[in-house]
Amino acid sequence: MLHRVDSEKTGNRRGRRSRDEILDVAARVMAERGYAATSLSVLSRESGLPKSVVYHHFQSKAGLLSAVMARGAYEFYAAMRDTQADGPEGDTPLERLTWYLLRTGEVFQARTDFLRLHLLLVMSAEAAEAEVDALIEQVRRDGRAHMNTMIAASFAAAGTEIAQAVADELDYFAIAGFDGAFVAMQAEPERGIAAPMRLLAEAVAALGEARVARLRAAAKIG
Repeated sequence: MLHRVDSEKTGNRRGRRSRDEILDVAARVMAERGYAATSLSVLSRESGLPKSVVYHHFQSKAGLLSAVMARGAYEFYAAMRDTQADGPEGDTPLERLTWYLLRTGEVFQARTDFLRLHLLLVMSAEAAEAEVDALIEQVRRDGRAHMNTMIAASFAAAGTEIAQAVADELDYFAIAGFDGAFVAMQAEPERGIAAPMRLLAEAVAALGEARVARLRAAAKIG
């Protein structure tokens, strides 16, 4: 009986390991080639596992992509929470935004396969074809919500209502800046991500300060 239990545990560990190996390979290869150009034969060859194992774990290539994106999103936002757990440093919105965005840039650099694949899916029809478009939209919503929280926290000294109004107005702009910085880094990786993040922080801080002044002026008139 004990031998049977040990065998089951060993089998479960091997199953989890093979599943993780497939996900690792699929994330890398799909980020390099795109979803449509990544066949199960290629994944089998790259992972060293037979196609039957891929089917066993994921049933289809679309199921595999869904698992890749779900795991990638979970790990990405978990890393974001961890790297920003101590709270922003500095008293000004610019200092606080710079702290947030530099740490977010560090996560970007550590999760390039997930982000590259995400943008490839956003810019093509492959997400709909693989029936993961809802998941992609959720990743975008989560990213924008996280950005909104960072901006609101950076302008907290202006008061909760104003800080939230600034965040609601600028979160989309800031996410667009993130996307552009990441794409630029793929073209010129030697430039890194820190400098664009500092510039993005300056831009968002300047726009935010102008909106704080406008909202305060409107409140006085009202």
